[in-house]
This record gives sequence, structure tokens and C-alpha cells, in this order.
Amino acid sequence: MADKPLMPRATAVWLVDNTALTFKQIAEFCGLHELEVQGIADGEVAQGIRGVDPIASGQLTREEIEKGESDPNYRLQLAKPPVELPQTKRKGPKYTPVSKRQDKPNAIAWLLKNHPELTDAQISRLIGTTRNTIEAIRSRTHWNIAEITPKDPVTLGLCKQVELDEAVAKAAEKAAKERAKKGIPEPAPETLKTPEETLAELDEKSVDDVFGQQPEAPAASEAGEEQVPDAESVFAGLKKEDGDS
Repeated sequence: MADKPLMPRATAVWLVDNTALTFKQIAEFCGLHELEVQGIADGEVAQGIRGVDPIASGQLTREEIEKGESDPNYRLQLAKPPVELPQTKRKGPKYTPVSKRQDKPNAIAWLLKNHPELTDAQISRLIGTTRNTIEAIRSRTHWNIAEITPKDPVTLGLCKQVELDEAVAKAAEKAAKERAKKGIPEPAPETLKTPEETLAELDEKSVDDVFGQQPEAPAASEAGEEQVPDAESVFAGLKKEDGDS
């Protein structure tokens, strides 16, 4: 919360006209110089400013003013609002620690490779870089292009996963709108096949189509081919040996 009221000069005008507070007390409360408050009382400063009641705006209480009027050394305290308002972030270039700045080209290369739908402005906001650097990496004219390796900016700590997902979603939505304007149909999303569809495709294919061409067994030479005797020839030979004996 701020340590001085909104519209400090207008508040000082009202306090000078409606209270018995000293110039020093008003100056400390409003964040002004004591001589400036004296100039307001003399009509030399803030002549065209209309006073603003800090009590009506909830920045000061009547009890606090009475404490100050009874004690010239008392410092007025700014009243706390019933609801704490969040601090608004100022828009500006994204700060990147010095230790991570050398990783920016790697992150840019990763985004250009994996998310080409992102605009240069989105990449610039995500990583905190310039469009000249992005274009140099895209056209491979960067001075250190030989050493650049695509790396995920989230892993490098240059942005959050939520920020990257949000940027990709916005880029996809914008691309869908542009395709709709041009009458280009949306590309069909890729889905996994069911087990039945996979088995049906396998039935239509031969074993060679699925597992590849199988190597043929080498043909045995007729001269060196081993003859396997059948049962009758074996028993006939045994009977002949018994008769000879």
C-alpha cells in the first residue's frame, strides 16, 4: 500500500482549510515539503486545486485528525482500506538474470522449431529478446549459430509452462480464425487406432509386409545332401545281419 494519500496536494488543501493541524503534520502525511504546505495556506501554491476530503475517501479518520490537533508532534497514519488491492505490474521488458542470458538463443531455436505458429512478438515476450535476434536465428545469420542448440525455454527457466501454453493456445486460435476466413478446412486431428482396426490391417498384410522380407534358407547341394533312412530299410538291415549270423 502507498504511504501517502491519493491526490496529495488536493488533500493538503482540504486539511489546511478544515483542520488545525500544523504545516509539518500535513506535509508529512501528504508527502510534501513544509514550505509547500505553507504556500498553500498563503494562497501562493495550488490556487486552482479543489480540496479533497480524505475522511470521505476512507484515507483518514476523524479520530486521527483529533489526535494530531491535540498533539503537534503526532504523525498522522494513513487508514488501511477494508479490502487490500493487488499491486498492478508495470509493463516493460522482461528481466532475465545474467546467468541465463546466454541460453536465450537456444530457447529461440527451440520455439522456432517446435512452435512455428508463434509470432515474433510472442517469442519476444516469452523470453525477453528482440525481433532482430529472432530473425537472425531463423535465417541462420546469427554470429554464434554454430553453437546454438534448441533447448526448451521452460527447462532453461526463461519462462513458465503456463505462459508457454497460453501463448501456443493464442497462436492456434489466431491460425484457426485465419483459416476460417480463407475457407481452409481444419486439419483432422490424429487419433490412436483401435485394436480391431490394427488387427484388420494386419490380416490384409502378409508376414513379409509386417516383419520384413525373410531370408531364404540356403539350398543344399545334391551331392552333399545327407540321406535320411526310413524305418523299413533299418529293420531290413537288422534282419539280414541276424540271418548271416
